[in-house]
Amino acid sequence: MAKKLVKKKSAKKNSKVIAKQKPVILITNDDGVNSPGIKNLVEAVKDLGDVVVVAPDKPQSGMGHAITIGQPLRIHKLHSNENVDTWSCTGTPVDCVKLAVDKVLQRKPDICLSGINHGANHSINVIYSGTMSAAVEAAIESIPSVGFSLLDFSIEADFEGARKYARLITQKMLSSKLPKHTVLNVNVPAVPVDLLNGMKICRQAYAKYEEDFIDRVDPHGRHYYWLTGEFVNFDKGKDTDVWALANNYVSVVPVQFDLTNYVLKAELEKTWL
Repeated sequence: MAKKLVKKKSAKKNSKVIAKQKPVILITNDDGVNSPGIKNLVEAVKDLGDVVVVAPDKPQSGMGHAITIGQPLRIHKLHSNENVDTWSCTGTPVDCVKLAVDKVLQRKPDICLSGINHGANHSINVIYSGTMSAAVEAAIESIPSVGFSLLDFSIEADFEGARKYARLITQKMLSSKLPKHTVLNVNVPAVPVDLLNGMKICRQAYAKYEEDFIDRVDPHGRHYYWLTGEFVNFDKGKDTDVWALANNYVSVVPVQFDLTNYVLKAELEKTWL
């Protein structure tokens, strides 16, 4: 009888230990491990779980979902401050997530946070964004994830509003039972925090850059090109990320990596088969 009681008590004690286990939060980005954005993201959430940073050793903006093939990848531990282990990686943002999950972390993270990106990742930008591709890669690995972006490219950008909403959204993600393939695209207007009107759950606007290439000639007489362009919003809906940001709301767009057009699929099955 005494042995049975001891076993039950021990099992109960162990269950309490498991219940108190902190969530593991993986943080990455595409602006580089030393960027102000990632430092602000860490500051915003470092007390919400066991935070581990694995991020590129240099800027990787616009890399999309690129991975490194044909050359070695290296990771290097930089420091461990306030229980935040920080690693730099020679690869892309997606490489960082892959290596973090497979080689750095002792267990799969509960969530992945990517950012805070310098500059917008709304509308069509989500396709090109290294920030969002890192988040998508985590979701492919069944880790609910979110990419955060601030609409300010300046190295001296004010991250107060972005920190506030990054913390709020992270808390909501940790306290909710989210589908394992959840990916959120969060953009924050570049205005003082007291001018933010809250959050809007949005759809992705149809907006893109009308691109142009500036043609120049180098000293050797060879042509080279600079990509430029103007951002144009073709979508006048008031439920889009572009509208929300223009009206000082933080936009939250649930995205997915399944690119199947199910409406067209059903139509083609009727007309083509």
